[in-house]
Amino acid sequence: MLKIFTTQLIGYFNRILEQEEFPIEDGARLLAQAAIGEGSIYIYGADEMAGILDEALNGPEPFPFAKALKELDHVTNTDRVLLFSRFSTDEKAVEIAKKLSAKGVQIVGVSAASQEEDRDTLLHFVDIHIDTKLKKPFIPADDGGRIGFPTLMISLYIYHCLSFTLKEILSEYDE
Repeated sequence: MLKIFTTQLIGYFNRILEQEEFPIEDGARLLAQAAIGEGSIYIYGADEMAGILDEALNGPEPFPFAKALKELDHVTNTDRVLLFSRFSTDEKAVEIAKKLSAKGVQIVGVSAASQEEDRDTLLHFVDIHIDTKLKKPFIPADDGGRIGFPTLMISLYIYHCLSFTLKEILSEYDE
């Protein structure tokens, strides 16, 4: 089972690298606007994605100019928001994105994309969306179900890709 998990995980990382490279670069550029200007980069993680905020603020390589998104009133259009949720239909994440978008705040959203026509999704309210592609567990279980739904792990991979790209942009700007 560990080999299946590892193989599937590597497959997701490779798909994200191949299919989300440009949204990751565009997302890092959008976030760099706040870092280069007079803004902040606010990070929000819905549910288990709050682990990304811990990594961004307390990890060994903090995310540049990062702050926890706690109150929407403090966020202005000079700031940028990096918003993580398991699915693009997460109601709280969609509500936050909707309110921030109405204020003119630019947002990078990271979630498994859903194109549901009958309800709002993050894709309607964020400026750049990066698809985690992880919509269900990926290991077949003995009982016919599925297990292995590493949403935080996949999102942390995207977080690090954004962080590396942002740091590269900022170093080029400083030169």
